Amino acid sequence: MDFYTIISVVEKMEPEKKKDILEKGAIIQRDGETYAIAPHTPAGLLTPEILRTIADTAEKYNVAAIKISSSQRIVLVGLKEEDLDDVWSDLGMKPGSAIGICVRSVRVCPGTTFCKRGKQDSMSLGLKLDEKYHSMQLPAKMKIGVSGCLFSCSESAVRDIGFIGDTKGFKCYVGGNASSNPKVGELIAEELTQDAALELTEKIIQFLKAKNSKKRLGKVIEEIGMEQFKKEIGLI
Repeated sequence: MDFYTIISVVEKMEPEKKKDILEKGAIIQRDGETYAIAPHTPAGLLTPEILRTIADTAEKYNVAAIKISSSQRIVLVGLKEEDLDDVWSDLGMKPGSAIGICVRSVRVCPGTTFCKRGKQDSMSLGLKLDEKYHSMQLPAKMKIGVSGCLFSCSESAVRDIGFIGDTKGFKCYVGGNASSNPKVGELIAEELTQDAALELTEKIIQFLKAKNSKKRLGKVIEEIGMEQFKKEIGLI
């Protein structure tokens, strides 16, 4: 048996490395064995009942950690693969879409519902966007942020689509991201009502579907140019 045959045999004997399980919303952890899941909490809103259920489930399956994520989710870390289905069942939830090529959770600030600085009702807009688009499959992943004032606590300007409220309505920014090559999105519309913001979001989503590109929105806009992008979504 020659050297290359030996290497081939050894590789076949090695256990296959575990990967994320998209359909179960499970993210493989550093140990290569356990998983983390992120129950979906629209706009980061929780109730005592939801918190009790999450706490009871975490105790039952002896999670390694409970972590609040930057995307307003509660992450359960250190779950066994064989327990994933039972965990989601005990939570009473469908698997959250924290991974995969889809619309991730919509990040939302308290807005005029709670915050003294709020200028627009970010909670209402954010919840409507979350209800319609969360987990929607797209050619590339998408992140959305909604902020009720110019302080932009939801960091809306570094989302693929971001809305920021002021006294006249919502501003819309597109093409932002906070990745390894961060970029602030470009302002494309101002003084939007909530209905106008929803309508504009739908046009952008349909634009992405039509382009069928695996690149994030900002990259797609760079390739075709901002003027052409605005034409295709009906702004000019």
